[in-house]
Amino acid sequence: MSLPADIRKRLGLAGGGSLIVEETPDGVILRTVAQSVAHARAIARKYTADRPDASVDTFLANRREDSGA
Repeated sequence: MSLPADIRKRLGLAGGGSLIVEETPDGVILRTVAQSVAHARAIARKYTADRPDASVDTFLANRREDSGA
């Protein structure tokens, strides 16, 4: 897929960078990998902001504890 040069420049896609394509009911969303990571983090914060124990490290520690490791 080709994007206009001015859009590629704004997104920092010089030299053929990667985009994530997301289909939604409203259309298609194109995001850079960095934008996708930021979006995922924002979604996660929505569900974990008031739960300091909701981290990957805490989850793994709990799983180790549950398994007796």
